[in-house]
Amino acid sequence: MFSTQDVLETVNMIDREHLDIRTVTMGISLLPCVRESAQKTADAVYDEVMKKAGNLVSVAEALSREYGIPIVNKRVSVTPVSLVTAAFPKASGLIAKALDKAAKDLGIDFLGGYTALVHKGMTSYERDFINTIPEVLSSTERLCSSVNVGSSKSGINMDAVALMGNIIKKCAEATKERCGFGCAKLVVFCNAVEDNPFMAGAFHGVGEASPVINVGVSGPGVVLHAIEAAPESNLTELSETIKRTAFKITRAGQLVAKEAASRLGAEFGIVDLSLAPTPARGDSVAEILEMMGLERVGTHGTTACLAMLNDAVKKGGVMASSKVGGLSGAFIPVSEDAGMIDSVKEGTLALDKLEAMTAVCSVGIDMVAVPGDTPEDTIAAIIADEAAIGMVNNKTTAVRVIPAPGKNVGDEVNFGGLLGKAPVMPVHPESSSAFIRRGGLIPAPIHSNKN
Repeated sequence: MFSTQDVLETVNMIDREHLDIRTVTMGISLLPCVRESAQKTADAVYDEVMKKAGNLVSVAEALSREYGIPIVNKRVSVTPVSLVTAAFPKASGLIAKALDKAAKDLGIDFLGGYTALVHKGMTSYERDFINTIPEVLSSTERLCSSVNVGSSKSGINMDAVALMGNIIKKCAEATKERCGFGCAKLVVFCNAVEDNPFMAGAFHGVGEASPVINVGVSGPGVVLHAIEAAPESNLTELSETIKRTAFKITRAGQLVAKEAASRLGAEFGIVDLSLAPTPARGDSVAEILEMMGLERVGTHGTTACLAMLNDAVKKGGVMASSKVGGLSGAFIPVSEDAGMIDSVKEGTLALDKLEAMTAVCSVGIDMVAVPGDTPEDTIAAIIADEAAIGMVNNKTTAVRVIPAPGKNVGDEVNFGGLLGKAPVMPVHPESSSAFIRRGGLIPAPIHSNKN
């Protein structure tokens, strides 16, 4: 039973504090779609996605009206496509076009799962598949791609890391008329999770039910206002405030997720607790950290503030939902966070500090624009650094970096919508090529041996 205060508080969170359900994502297995040819497989993939997700948008919109909670995105994730096209990897583009057409016909904003999992080794068909990514992302609108190059159990596949540095450069060049937009749809992971509802890194794990509904909630503005209302609290008290707020946000996600799953004939998967910012003022993770006492994000103390925020969000959220999963933390995508953008422009927030911050939050170096002439080995080295943080700390880390063609430090790229705009950030000029070209596998840490 909800009290009047509960109702008014929720209304205020929606109307004034940017509370929303960031995404309702349906996961669909494509394994039953494999046929004897690429074209027949593509046809079966299209039919399967349309059949399973045909009512996704209408159900989400109905729930939004009934509960009064904005549901910003309706999305689909599918089985890693490299598994589906193993017999004809060079023809994977046919499946990509089928998925992109399904996304358009469904009216969803993104579809994730053009994915390869190569964290321990890379077969010839996986290499061929990965090499199709630049062409696929430049010729499709709504399809997203990801590659997992490492894990805490297997180590880091440095051959795959080197290849992804090259692939990211090719993606940027293939979409240069849109400032390298293809790279905004490509994520390189360490410890990728199978139930992530957020793009561009979502894919449907082979251990998941099908179809399944995973929901991502988002309420940076709600947390910001809660902290603003507690100016005299010490950090222990502030942590409790954040936990209580995360609990309320997550309950909204749980409600929508279970009802959506019921109406769509799907299983309820997880609620992802992540604080996902938008370019709107007042809906920023950076502004939360500054409200906690930092003059500007990027200064000394930023990592500590972020660690506390991330921990409190997790603790509050797990008490509010029967199933928590995905990434579940605070996101720090530069182009999608107004406060992060301000700090980069002022020179307070640099790439090295961002890297340090990723050790304590979700997910990694995200939506960062770098100069268009950044060498592919430098990009690979950035990926290797992030993967090392994830591997050693047993957490998901990722890189979504855009080497913007023709752009230099101080320029700006604008992707529009939730992807926002990004100031071009400098990278170190010193070369990492000799390290990257060694190849091989960085072994997993000793604490990975837990059996």
